[in-house]
Amino acid sequence: MREDGETADGWDSVVLDEAFVRGAEVSEPSGRARMLAARWRQEAPEPQPWRADKPPAGWFFGRRRRRWR
Repeated sequence: MREDGETADGWDSVVLDEAFVRGAEVSEPSGRARMLAARWRQEAPEPQPWRADKPPAGWFFGRRRRRWR
């Protein structure tokens, strides 16, 4: 610390507010995105259909609903 009360590096006057963060030009991908990218570089994933051919587990088609009286 200097005699006038300021630190020598000058970081005390820097404000890291929302405008500063949103103004950043570079954004780093999430950890999950980096993990999947590394995995897919080794072996590409198999294509998946947008809609499944089978209903999700736990769905029972043709089962009638009971009426509450």
